[in-house]
Amino acid sequence: MAVIALMTCSCMERISVNDETMHAPQVSSFEPASAPVGAVVTVTGKYLDDVNAAYIGDKPALVVERVSDTRLSIRVGEGSTSGVITLENAAGKGSSEKSFTCTYAMPVINAGLLQKSADMGSEMLVAGENLNAVTAVIFTAEGLTEGHSASITSIAEDEIIVRVPYVEGAVAKITLEYFDGKATVVTSLDAAPSLSIVRLVPTFDAYSFTRTAVGKSITLTGSNLDKVDKVLVGGFEANISKQPSSLTFSVPAGNFPDGETVTDVVVEYFDGFETKTLANDFKVYVPFVKYWENVVTSGHAKSGPLACFFSPETGMVYANSDWGTKLDPVSFEKKAATCSAAQIPAVSKEEYESVVPYFFFYSNNSSALAITSPANSNSLLKNFWAANVSGDANRLPGGNVTCFGTPVLGFRELKASNPAEEAIINAVLGEKLEIIDEKSFPIDVTAQTVAGVSVTAPSGALTDTKWAPADSFGDRKSDVLVKMDAVVMVLYYDYNGWGPASVNKLSNVKRIGFIHVTKVDFKIDQSNSAKPATLSEYTFNCYWQKYDYDYSKL
Repeated sequence: MAVIALMTCSCMERISVNDETMHAPQVSSFEPASAPVGAVVTVTGKYLDDVNAAYIGDKPALVVERVSDTRLSIRVGEGSTSGVITLENAAGKGSSEKSFTCTYAMPVINAGLLQKSADMGSEMLVAGENLNAVTAVIFTAEGLTEGHSASITSIAEDEIIVRVPYVEGAVAKITLEYFDGKATVVTSLDAAPSLSIVRLVPTFDAYSFTRTAVGKSITLTGSNLDKVDKVLVGGFEANISKQPSSLTFSVPAGNFPDGETVTDVVVEYFDGFETKTLANDFKVYVPFVKYWENVVTSGHAKSGPLACFFSPETGMVYANSDWGTKLDPVSFEKKAATCSAAQIPAVSKEEYESVVPYFFFYSNNSSALAITSPANSNSLLKNFWAANVSGDANRLPGGNVTCFGTPVLGFRELKASNPAEEAIINAVLGEKLEIIDEKSFPIDVTAQTVAGVSVTAPSGALTDTKWAPADSFGDRKSDVLVKMDAVVMVLYYDYNGWGPASVNKLSNVKRIGFIHVTKVDFKIDQSNSAKPATLSEYTFNCYWQKYDYDYSKL
C-alpha cells in the first residue's frame, strides 16, 4: 500500500508541473492605437502575468500594471516611435500584428495656474497639458539664455512637481524639454511664463578666525546658514552641523603639514554654484600629536550602541560587529593563540602591526570598572557581543571561547600631588599638549620614568579605584552621571609586548598618549544596585603620539 501511495503522489506532482509550464506572451490587441510619449496603453492577450519587459518598436516601455493574465498596461517611453508592441517573459517574446503610432504633442504650461514665487530648493507644482511628454523642466534667470534643469519629483499628463534648481537671478522663466519625433527640443524661452525666485543667501555675523588646530570645532552665527552645502578649509571639506542661525564646522585634517599653515575658509551654497570666502588668513595648526575630542564608547552589554572599542591611532570608535573584520582580524583568527601569555604577543611583527592599537572599558562581577588592554586577558572579549541577539555565535570571537586581543597597552593614572605629573595634567586639561616625542617625553628605561613620571608597574587594566572617584557608584537605585577630570597615561608596546617578568616594562614602548576621562554615565544594574551595568557610557578626550619613538632623531 505504501508503494501505491508513493506512485500516486508522484503522478500528481508531474501533472502539477505540466500545468505550470510557462508560455511566451501573446499580444491580441491594444488601445489606443496612437498616443503621445508618457501615455498609458492597455494591451490584451494571453500569458501576461509574468511579463518583465515591454517595447514599442525598439524602445523600452514601462510596465505600469499587470491587471490579469490577459491584460496589462504599459507607458509609452521617451524617444519612442511607431512600431509593434513586444512583450517579454522568461519563456520568450510575443509581438502585436499591428503597429502602435506614437504622437508628439507639445507640452504647454498653464501660466494662469503658475505660482507667483518659489524658494530656491523648494518643491513646486507646474500645471498644464501633455506634460507627461516632458523630459526636463528648465529654469532660466531673466536676461540669460542658459538655464538649469529641475529635478522632477512626479509627473502626470496635467501636472509636474519639481524641485526649484539654482537660479542666478531673482526672476526665472520656465521652459520644457520634450521629444518631437525627430529630436529633443525646448519650448520657446521668449514665450515662457516666469515667476520670482526667493534666494535665501547665507549671511554671516562678524567673526575673527583665530589659530585653530585640526579637529577643533568653530561655530559661526548669522542667517540662512542652513542653506550652506559645504565649508572648505584650504580646499578640504569640513564636517558641518547647521541651523538657520548657526553653523558649526570641524577643521579638517586634509594634508596640512605639521605646524602652522595660513589658508582660506570658503563656504559653498546653492548646490555649489555660489561661494563666499570668509577668511584668507586662517591659521590652521597641526599639532605634533593626534587629538580626539569628546569620544564616547559603550560597555559590553547585549543591548545599546554596541560600539565599545576606540583606537587612539585612527580616532575611531569601532562597532562590535566590526571587531573581527575591520579592527582585529588577527585575534579573531588566532583567538587564545594570539598571545603566549597576557601582554606577550605570539604573532609575527607583521601581524601585530597590521592591527591598530585600541582599548576598551570593562566592568566585571566584582563591580570594578577598568580601562583595559586587549592583550591583558583571554576571558574578556568573549563577553562582548556583536549583535543584540543572545547565543554564543554572537560573541565577538564567534563563540564562548578564550581569546586575547592583539595590541598590548599599559595604563598609569597621573596624580596632581607629583609636580611632574601635575604639569602634564594641566597641559591635558588646558588642551595645550601640542607635541609628544622623544624630546618632550623621554623614556628612561633604567630609571623607569616617562618625562620624569615614575612608571615601574603599568597596569593592563586600570581599575576605577585608581582613576575614578570612590563614590562613582555604590548602593544606588538609579543611574548616575559622574563628571571627572581623570588623566591616564597610555603606553603602546611593540610586537614584543611586556616580555618576560625580568624585562623592564618600558623597554618596548612604541608610543604614548593621554586619556582625559570627562564623565561616565553609570547605568546601575537593577539586579545588583551596587554594580555598574555594562551598558554604561564613557566620555573622554585623547592625545596620541604621532610617530614612534626614535632616539636617533635627537
